[in-house]
Amino acid sequence: MLIPGPDTRVVELRVHGVQGTTPESLVDAVAAVDVAGDGLGRVVRPADRLRRPAPGPVLQAGGRPVSRVVEGYVWGRMTSGGLAKATWALLFPFALANVAHWMLPPTPAGSVPARLLGTCLRALLRLAALLLTVLLVAQLGVISLDLVAAQCLAPGSGCPWGRTWAGGAPWVRALVGTAPIALVLLVLHRMSSVDWRIERTGPPAAADPSSGLPGALVAADPDTPALRVLHLVAGLGTGVAVALGGPAGPLPAPGWHGRAIAVCWAAGIALVAVAALGAVLLDDPTGAAPHRGGRWLRAALGREPRRVLHTGAWLLLLAATALLVRLPAWHQGADLPPRLPGADLSVQLVAALATLVCLLIGLLLVPAALLARRDWSAQPRGLRPWAGGWMAAPVVAVAAMLGGGFGAGLALALRGVLGFGRLPRGYSYIVLLWGVAGVLALAAGLAVAATTGMLRWSSLRRREEWAREAALLHAGRPRDVKRAARAWWWARWQRRHSHQAVLGLAVVLVTGAVPAVFLRLKEVDPPEWSRPVSTFGVVVLALLALALLRAVHLAARRPDKARQVGVLADLAAFWPREAHPVVPPCYALKVVPELVARVREHLADPGTRVVLAGHSQGSLLTAVAAARLLEELPPEQAERLGLVTAGSQLQWAYSRAFPAVVPHSSLASLSGRLGGRWRALCRGTDALGGAVTTWDRQVFDEALLGVGFRADGTTGALPPARRGPTGALVLGGDHWLPDPQRGPFPGRRWAPGVNRHADYTSDPEWDRAVAMAAGLDTGEPVSPRLSTMRSTGLSTGLSTGLPTARSAGLPTGLPTSLPTARQAPLAEPEPEPEPK
Repeated sequence: MLIPGPDTRVVELRVHGVQGTTPESLVDAVAAVDVAGDGLGRVVRPADRLRRPAPGPVLQAGGRPVSRVVEGYVWGRMTSGGLAKATWALLFPFALANVAHWMLPPTPAGSVPARLLGTCLRALLRLAALLLTVLLVAQLGVISLDLVAAQCLAPGSGCPWGRTWAGGAPWVRALVGTAPIALVLLVLHRMSSVDWRIERTGPPAAADPSSGLPGALVAADPDTPALRVLHLVAGLGTGVAVALGGPAGPLPAPGWHGRAIAVCWAAGIALVAVAALGAVLLDDPTGAAPHRGGRWLRAALGREPRRVLHTGAWLLLLAATALLVRLPAWHQGADLPPRLPGADLSVQLVAALATLVCLLIGLLLVPAALLARRDWSAQPRGLRPWAGGWMAAPVVAVAAMLGGGFGAGLALALRGVLGFGRLPRGYSYIVLLWGVAGVLALAAGLAVAATTGMLRWSSLRRREEWAREAALLHAGRPRDVKRAARAWWWARWQRRHSHQAVLGLAVVLVTGAVPAVFLRLKEVDPPEWSRPVSTFGVVVLALLALALLRAVHLAARRPDKARQVGVLADLAAFWPREAHPVVPPCYALKVVPELVARVREHLADPGTRVVLAGHSQGSLLTAVAAARLLEELPPEQAERLGLVTAGSQLQWAYSRAFPAVVPHSSLASLSGRLGGRWRALCRGTDALGGAVTTWDRQVFDEALLGVGFRADGTTGALPPARRGPTGALVLGGDHWLPDPQRGPFPGRRWAPGVNRHADYTSDPEWDRAVAMAAGLDTGEPVSPRLSTMRSTGLSTGLSTGLPTARSAGLPTGLPTSLPTARQAPLAEPEPEPEPK
């Protein structure tokens, strides 16, 4: 432990989690001011009445006061606020496909089959993402070209919205049909071109993929501009092909008009094929190997060739619009509304190809996950990747199903508004799919709710291991034990089964697709008995479309009421554009370098120690930033760097969902390099956060035991947890906080009730964890003081004969290859009486 001197100070740099946080709440002040940043990435400090940066509260470390500066990095504006960012919700299937790319299992070194499987899986994921873009354009063509232009605006159609001068003007109908496609593709191109400007004063942070540290693979892909143009070209080519006849062939027309349509249609099909081929061949997942894919492909997709391809695709769409104006069918009236022949087949063909690609991804993931299994086979079951490393398959399947469902839902909603028109025949099978899926989801939801209730009642009655942990943490406070035990159960259940919800959704949607695909292949219309199910599917799709539009409206007008949209956007936008370029820009590529630069600036002062403190999603950002700093800093500065995570998902979620990017071994490596200066605050009541450095915990002889990362960099059984002066149990690097808090404590803010995932900084253990992360406190128990015992009702000395988990009548369990040393319980006042 470093003995603090008069020139020692601690800079606590906090990073918030998802859905934004106000600067004031981040730094625990009534006012905050910017001290650095560019408005998007803001570095703030507490402010005094004159709006000047104020010093932070004094930090008690080793019995001595140490100067502390509290700073906060605010990044919420990168993912929330305004109509432009709200429209990201419309592209959620694209974001899911991009996230699935980062969920692929790792490729073991030296394994040729694993490397080939990884290459094929990345290529198929990029192809699936491209098909999502094509499906969006095809479904938009059904709405604008078929339902509105060809049917509603046809002369004599009887559509209430078509009885205007537009119905007799073929050029208006052609513009109405193609303009929405052009506008959407223009918006997608503009949104995919948005990127962040990094404000930093030091050298750029370099990611070494072979370092074994968290987030080493998170890097910008130099192929993203080429992939962006390929998606735009594929969308434009799809629009041209759908408008001029679809996959079955070009529209018939006499003379030169027919020949022009055929040439334009063939060019549109060729654009889609070229885009698909280019997306499959591009492969540079880390941005560190520009030679991949072949130099010929890099040259073919360079800046000038992309510009020519881009311009030619737009000119082709304009030519298709001009050719539509001269169609004979658009000049003549009819008793029945004419149909655009290519719309139905286009949607069905793209959906079939997307389904086939998803099936191939699921099949290839099986051997890929089995080959990668040796990387985690020695780990406890609770630390292994979700679904055995196969999680990318259900995620991309859900993305494809949601993409088709969003488009069908919007088409059904628009037909309801128009009160006129016929949708393609394929939509009846989509309606059946979502009807069956909706019925199954409803039945599964009821079954899960009933089973969960029974399990909760049984578990609380048996008082399992987690209940003994809660009783030990709240010893002598029976009312808090009861409240905490209930919250612990729900939080534990959600952490264990959250990924199964995604698997269940994928199973439900795939099961619903089976009868729809079977009937479509047999060319059989849905039977009469399935009408109630199809009607339910219409309701489900309409609700899906309305919920999507409502979420966008709330995110644009009332960001504080659209938390779910913001959370999903924040989680998806962490990952760089790899499989799909039309996703929010990766804020990690801006936040991490700026955090690194800010820390380097502070560490230039020899008397300064910096502690990166991240809450929830911020814990991932600070862990990646700390890993980058440890790779670059000289030893004399690296030993002055510490890390505090609170409510973190690094162990239970990120290391299991993204085993190639944040593997468990990378967390062990980071903990070893920090040498005990990584402190993790966790609550058993927190459903979103959990332990980070320990696992396999159990209570034996009134002591909390477990396995985890040691300060010397090894992994194994840990000494029994120590009781902190504020009631927290410190096991290895994890600080288990009592929730509800003990106290109130003099001179500290009080947060009553069960706080779960919120307000970690209000707990007095926060300051102690910061001091330990700064290397100024060893965490040894402090001798009790009479004034402290009288004011707080706590004692940190060793005592016996007071209420403990055992005296409360709870079972204590048996050890399994863990230390069995006895740990004295926290001295407690007399149990408070139960309210009558």
